[in-house]
Amino acid sequence: MEAKTKKRIAIVMGGFSNEHDISIKSGNAVYEHLPKERYACYRILILERGWFYLDDDNREHPVNKDDFSLHLEGEKLNFHVVFNAIHGTPGEDGLLQAYFELLGLPQTSCNFYQAALTFNKRDFLSSLKPYGIRCATSYYINKGDAVDQEAIVQKVGLPCFVKANKSGSSLGISKVYKKEALAKAVESAFEHDDEVLVEQYLDGVEVSVGVVRYQGQTKVLPITEIVTETDFFDYEAKYLGKSTEITPARLSPLQEEKVSAVALKIYEILKMKGFSRSEFIFVGNEPYLLEMNTTPGLTSESILPQQAKAAGIPFAALLENAILEAMS
Repeated sequence: MEAKTKKRIAIVMGGFSNEHDISIKSGNAVYEHLPKERYACYRILILERGWFYLDDDNREHPVNKDDFSLHLEGEKLNFHVVFNAIHGTPGEDGLLQAYFELLGLPQTSCNFYQAALTFNKRDFLSSLKPYGIRCATSYYINKGDAVDQEAIVQKVGLPCFVKANKSGSSLGISKVYKKEALAKAVESAFEHDDEVLVEQYLDGVEVSVGVVRYQGQTKVLPITEIVTETDFFDYEAKYLGKSTEITPARLSPLQEEKVSAVALKIYEILKMKGFSRSEFIFVGNEPYLLEMNTTPGLTSESILPQQAKAAGIPFAALLENAILEAMS
């Protein structure tokens, strides 16, 4: 097949957050595994200093932001689909989704509203409580607010989690055991965002549930159980090998049924599309929602590809399906 007859896919990666390096790994994995006989793939770096096409010799060529096009060898090149592999801003918080929607350019992740909502843990969890979705008790702090340690402990108890409200990969998160440690934990979280979420500690089995649109159907993937060497599923556990991810999870049939139903319900309530991966903690047999990722990792260490494999979906098929769904 001639290159000009192939669908041109822009794989966007990088971004402006501390998840930049993980996004590069995800984007390169997408680039390596998409079938080259059907797709002409272009790695697009989205950086604060500019947007660039990265060729096979790692040379940078500027992207025209007016219409998201390239000029290569004297020819203008437009794309058919954008494959979003950016974790964090601007790929997971709705900014790029809105831009591509304005351009009329299909992209693989959810729409801009859903991305913005799910990226804001506070608003995301609050929006689902009226639907009966169980969540941990929370306390909210904006930058500049006084840190009322007594009020925090009274509401959420100890130990508790202090989290940057809009951040991924467990960046800006601390587990706090003593009231006196709250101020420092909040200060650390403010390094990543201007809003902080303090959450009740839930003691139970942690699981991750992938939900995707696959071949025109919404599909709940096999569940992953997270067993960490660290105190919780932090950055080291996620990306530096200090966790064991067990797929399928060691759940009872009742637990599996309940968390699968809740994950599917959330996906449908929010009118999601593309990939999603939601995190839950079991308290007894009841799953409590922690957060949702709408551009989950796509590296060899990542959970969603593990789940797809357990469901009998090869990695390349998972990626190609995302493109087909975006174009449908």
